[in-house]
Amino acid sequence: MRSRYTAYALGVDDHVFRTWHPRTRPDDLAPDPGVGWTGLEVLSTEAGGPDDDRGVVEFRAHFRTAAGQQVLHEVSRFERRGGRWVYVDGVVDP
Repeated sequence: MRSRYTAYALGVDDHVFRTWHPRTRPDDLAPDPGVGWTGLEVLSTEAGGPDDDRGVVEFRAHFRTAAGQQVLHEVSRFERRGGRWVYVDGVVDP
């Protein structure tokens, strides 16, 4: 989760691409140039340990747009695929 947030914040699109499950990854991953990511809070985790194949992360990602400061609150599902964690999907504003 933290590496994906950092990739979004720094504009490292290939990392976002590689860490998104191919089954759920959208065709267009182009970042919104009007968004500046300003902070990440991991609120909770479920599973996702060394012996797990699935995990859940609840987080708040803070960002800035022309409209001002905003927050994305999401519960995300991850799966281990080929030894690496990939983002599957999430529920926004749970």
